[in-house]
Amino acid sequence: MIEVLTTTDSQKLLHQLNALLEQELRCQPKVCGLRLIESAHDNGLRMTARLRDFEVKDLLSLTQFFGFDTETFSLAVNLLDRFLSKMKVQPKHLGCVGLSCFYLAVKSIEEERNVPLATDLIRISQYRFTVSDLMRMEKIVLEKVCWKVKATTAFQFLQLYYSLLQENLPYERRNSLNFERLEAQLKACYCRIIFSKAKPSVLALSIIALEIQAQRCVELTEGVECLQKHSKINGRDLTFWQELVSKCLTEYSSNKCSKPNVQKLKWIVSGRTALKWSLNWILTATKNSSEAFLHKPELWIP
Repeated sequence: MIEVLTTTDSQKLLHQLNALLEQELRCQPKVCGLRLIESAHDNGLRMTARLRDFEVKDLLSLTQFFGFDTETFSLAVNLLDRFLSKMKVQPKHLGCVGLSCFYLAVKSIEEERNVPLATDLIRISQYRFTVSDLMRMEKIVLEKVCWKVKATTAFQFLQLYYSLLQENLPYERRNSLNFERLEAQLKACYCRIIFSKAKPSVLALSIIALEIQAQRCVELTEGVECLQKHSKINGRDLTFWQELVSKCLTEYSSNKCSKPNVQKLKWIVSGRTALKWSLNWILTATKNSSEAFLHKPELWIP
């Protein structure tokens, strides 16, 4: 399939995919550092997987609140994990680190007119540190990631894989795979530190392959196999991560798992600013309402 693409759009997508695959391993978290976090005991003095996951859920809440792009959230998680995998961060400083990574991602991805003031961001996040603290931490993060903010993310692969699969479907069949649902599933995976150890391409294709199986889209099976071959993804690796994704989504759609909570954010800003952001969030939530569903018809993102 991939080798015989002839349309101009398909060739452009394939060129973008090759570029992503070439730079995929650059600017990724250190796996050894992530493993140390996973093995740490929760004694209140060391960074743990649970604390990291809670912080990512807070970043997802902020992303939803402001109506920011999923790529902004993806980059924020990438920056956070790159920093945490290099540095020993005390739990009391995690909020400042997380918000600094989020702000860097926002300024890198979003349009300038949509970037909130640092003061508003801190107030809405309900933190007590100052703007100076945030800026100082932002500089530390930049230094530790070698000033390389941009990174290849699983969301970028998800978009390209989905588009390439769509290109090879008849027009009337292009609704068989819902991108908003795939996007929501990726967000759920981001909230588990274990998926930061997966290559972005493998995580993205695992989510798509699993959804194709769930929706019984037989006509797309060959396409996934071609993408797997083109991306040089080992079959065992794909199966391994598919199983973990399946387990994560099952747990995330259950009542036992804590979900991001946009409503807990306080709008301690001017009336005009609050109205603009609340309307922005409502429009985004309405547009992407289908992304709130995973395995059963219950909202997991407010």
